[in-house]
Amino acid sequence: MKRSVKLILAVAAVLVLTLCVLSGCSDNTQSKIDEAVKAAKEAALKEKDEAVAAVKAELEAAQSKTDEAVKTATEAAAKEKDDAVAAAKAAGDEALKAAQEAADATKAELEAKIASLEKQVKLYTTPVMDHKAYADAAIDDIVCVETYVQATQSWWDNKITVYAQSKDGAYFIYNMTCSEEDSKKLTAGAKIRVLGYKSEWAGEVEITDAVFTVLEGDTFVAEAEDLTDLLGKDELIAHQNEKVLFKGLTVAAQDDGAPFNYKNAENKTDDLYVRFTKGDLTMNFCVEFYLCGQDSEAYKAVEALQVGDVVDIEAYLYWYEGANAHIIKVTKAEAAETETKAE
Repeated sequence: MKRSVKLILAVAAVLVLTLCVLSGCSDNTQSKIDEAVKAAKEAALKEKDEAVAAVKAELEAAQSKTDEAVKTATEAAAKEKDDAVAAAKAAGDEALKAAQEAADATKAELEAKIASLEKQVKLYTTPVMDHKAYADAAIDDIVCVETYVQATQSWWDNKITVYAQSKDGAYFIYNMTCSEEDSKKLTAGAKIRVLGYKSEWAGEVEITDAVFTVLEGDTFVAEAEDLTDLLGKDELIAHQNEKVLFKGLTVAAQDDGAPFNYKNAENKTDDLYVRFTKGDLTMNFCVEFYLCGQDSEAYKAVEALQVGDVVDIEAYLYWYEGANAHIIKVTKAEAAETETKAE
């Protein structure tokens, strides 16, 4: 029952009691009045208890919300603190890592400069050897030679590979340290002094980890020497890396029947492989892309070959598990005969 209704009943009961007193009521009426007054008192007490309970419940709910809010705020603050500490630690670690990497890079750069300077000193102080002394040197020995540039592969990332030859023998100088500006000085015939290590890879003897200086004075460009008669013989390797000529070679089919294979057939940005026969002998030669690219005459000439064509090949006698000449010129037999007659 609502509070207003209960109040009205209580007032009514009092009025009835007052009237009865004034007018004289019967005992039965008096009993009813007493019951009404009692009921009103009980209702009032119950209402009071309910109101107290409601207020208590509201206070408890408010306290619970307050506790939950305090707990949430405390947890959020603790998490924010942990995140801030973790972020600060991560930033510190990253800064320390960056500083260490910078220090390592600086150290490596300084060590490289020192090593380069030491090489430059050795370049001018190490005795120059002739080709025989170079041939007699052990693999991994420091070698110093004076020779003449015949051709170079493409310069890249301060490195250049050089085909070099003197009157007494030839050299393959792999990935020699060279600035882009200095690479322009390495023209055919230019004389250079080279210091590096004698190395070997798959039978190819070469100079690696090299530095050089260009020398003033005479120049030399080798003529291709006809070594056709040495094909298949042990003596051929003595001419490794020289500019050579092989006459009357017949184009043989590749494993797939083609006259040649692209190493990268999709966009033609790598070597060409071609197989030749001479009598019972079979040779696998290639067009080294960084020496003779896709726009060179040698590259286009190999692309035009057919199985059975007879050709003369001019090349640098590179070695890879046997003679694997790097082709620089292809002349079909009939054209070669015409050139010979004209001479």
